[in-house]
Amino acid sequence: MVAASLSTPTATAGTAPGSWVSALLADAAGGADARAAQALAQTPLPTRRDEAWRFTDLAPLTALKPTLLRPAPGTHPEPAAGSLRLTLDGHSDPLAGISLPAGLEPITGAGLGESLGQVLAATGSAELWPVLLNGATARNVLALRVRGTVATTLELVSDAGDGEGILPLRLLLVLEPDSSLEILQVHRSAGANLTSVVLEARLGEGAELRHGLLAPGAEAGCLLATVAVEQATGSRYSGVSAHGGWALGRLEPRLVQREGAAHSALKALQLADGRQISDTHSQMVFEGPDGRLEQLHKAVADGQGRSVFNGAVQVPRAAQRTDAAQLSRNLLLSDRARIDTKPELEIVADDVRCAHGATVSRLQQDELFYLQSRGIAADQAARLLLRGFCEEVLQELPAAASAWQPLASLLGEEGR
Repeated sequence: MVAASLSTPTATAGTAPGSWVSALLADAAGGADARAAQALAQTPLPTRRDEAWRFTDLAPLTALKPTLLRPAPGTHPEPAAGSLRLTLDGHSDPLAGISLPAGLEPITGAGLGESLGQVLAATGSAELWPVLLNGATARNVLALRVRGTVATTLELVSDAGDGEGILPLRLLLVLEPDSSLEILQVHRSAGANLTSVVLEARLGEGAELRHGLLAPGAEAGCLLATVAVEQATGSRYSGVSAHGGWALGRLEPRLVQREGAAHSALKALQLADGRQISDTHSQMVFEGPDGRLEQLHKAVADGQGRSVFNGAVQVPRAAQRTDAAQLSRNLLLSDRARIDTKPELEIVADDVRCAHGATVSRLQQDELFYLQSRGIAADQAARLLLRGFCEEVLQELPAAASAWQPLASLLGEEGR
């Protein structure tokens, strides 16, 4: 089976830190990673006393029904030309009846056992609470090896729908030296549920991964997404993400350049409205010289929404001649909304070019006035400026994302 099972003999779990986790572990028993289940049972729920969670309220998550979700098939736009769509429901084999394009092959058996979890360990992600939650509940993993240049965009789609429960998804990509792949993850929800997704990607020397993640959510839905990337010398990783509409949406991209001399680019957009929480915690570690990072993070907060960004960059002594730039740009549309942004550079090397910056602003009154002076209504003018702010990131998503109407779906305006 291509979507390989994660089942292992069930271990006796320790004392659960809360009834929600206890109920979830009981429902997932028999089909999950026993080590992760035991670790989750012994790990307290994150609280605001934890630095990484001090701005994040878990109440929307623990209010969800602690059972595994089997989503019903959803209605989706037609796949874009030149892309292959795989539907992920956490239970069935997404490759059943599918012919993979040249350059892609499944990883199964001993190869899967050797590769799974390596990137999580290399990026310090293995013990993160969302990763433990995913490992304790995910029953299958979609694991693919990439050889050479794959001309087809791989589109990975999940839709939790309006059902109640937890949808865990586990993904693994291994790019051989000098290979290349473009992927687009799309995660949607219309109800009170959690989409938990963990992606591991290991890039060999000279490999290139172009990665997009689009996640429009629902008012009662939650998203926990971890992206762990390990890069070898000469590799290139480009990650573009956009999420919004979730009661709680949290993304954690964690990258490591194992030997340096690689290129990483991160662009992100997150939106929070109503009482929503949009949260991103990124970590970039250079373990060798001549590495490069370009990072742009954008956020929009309206209503009583809360946006959180914490971007950590670590440049140890071995990472001489690192060139890293990080910018956080934020748009505050309401007096009751809140934006917390925290760029971090930890630099020990002395021969580097590193810079970071953060801005929080409102829509510019002179720009609004200019548009209104041209006969454009005030609300339409504000909408145009908001679109311009967002499109700088959205236009970098893979071309296959256009069928999903990225901005309209994030704002809950599909079909208008």
